Amino acid sequence: MVNICVIGSGRAGLIHARNFIGRVDNAKLVALCDPVPTALEAASNELGVDKRYTDYHQVLEDPSIDAVVVVTPTVFHRDIVCAATEAKKHILCEKPMAMNEKECLEMNVAAEKHGVKLQIGFMRRFDASFRYAKQQIESGVIGDIVLVKSVTHGPSVPQPWMYDIAKSNGPLAEVSSHDIDTMHWYGNSYIDEVYAIAGNYRSPEAKKDFPDFYDNVVLSARFLSGAQGILDGAQGVRYGYDARVEILGTHGIIHVGRNQEHSVMTISPEGIRSPYVQSWRTLFLDAYLEEDKAFVSSIIKDTAPLVTGLDGLEAVRVVNAGNTSIKERQPVKIHR
Repeated sequence: MVNICVIGSGRAGLIHARNFIGRVDNAKLVALCDPVPTALEAASNELGVDKRYTDYHQVLEDPSIDAVVVVTPTVFHRDIVCAATEAKKHILCEKPMAMNEKECLEMNVAAEKHGVKLQIGFMRRFDASFRYAKQQIESGVIGDIVLVKSVTHGPSVPQPWMYDIAKSNGPLAEVSSHDIDTMHWYGNSYIDEVYAIAGNYRSPEAKKDFPDFYDNVVLSARFLSGAQGILDGAQGVRYGYDARVEILGTHGIIHVGRNQEHSVMTISPEGIRSPYVQSWRTLFLDAYLEEDKAFVSSIIKDTAPLVTGLDGLEAVRVVNAGNTSIKERQPVKIHR
């Protein structure tokens, strides 16, 4: 049995926490941690978890805890993960892995030094449709990969803390990290060069104090393999949650993702209606569960995580290069 503490009781934190209550074999949620007492109390009451911590250092001092799930703001990831490795706790760290390449490298070195598992939370790799598309790519049915195009449009209005790009790394990190990892995964190669353009179209309240903030970004990429990539990211689109991927090969194409909440379509004199997916929390709910199962399995079987710290590092490299490209208005090379 792997005893787990979830650090952070926000939206994604609660998804992980609920999974570890009876839905993941050989795992048990034994504690929660959150610096906000009201949030911690609400989560603990909902989940029936008595052991509560407001300081993650207390978690790491608890010998009964085997692993932690880090679901805090990105700026805290490096410190928590490195401390957890020293305490010999295995770690599932939500995306983005960290703020920059240096922090990611420190996290990877620490995990290797102390012999603990470090898995990064790119849950789309565990979605049934996304995995089936990966199998199709590997079967060779569409030939060699030419272009991977990934779209994520989120309906939520950006949180005010996101406006400062220096502190949040912007929507490329908070929204489009999943697209970057998906592009790496499907392209069988990491991105080597990017050119990005961005703008603020839906967040007028941010323009005065944060003129560099953007809520819409387009990034073109060249992979180390020579293949091409396109990323289309947006926040505050209002119409629903939209996550799609297109993989173009030399002999065919694969489309991944759905927009409809379910397969029912209503047709009446008033028009045609098919409910649109409203949140990643419902669209990828099963993917989160499979991700959590894979994390525990890697601990029990002592195997490498299916999403590694290197994958997290490469995604952060693209985020930072993309933000530099937006600012400097020129292509940015990643691997030199």
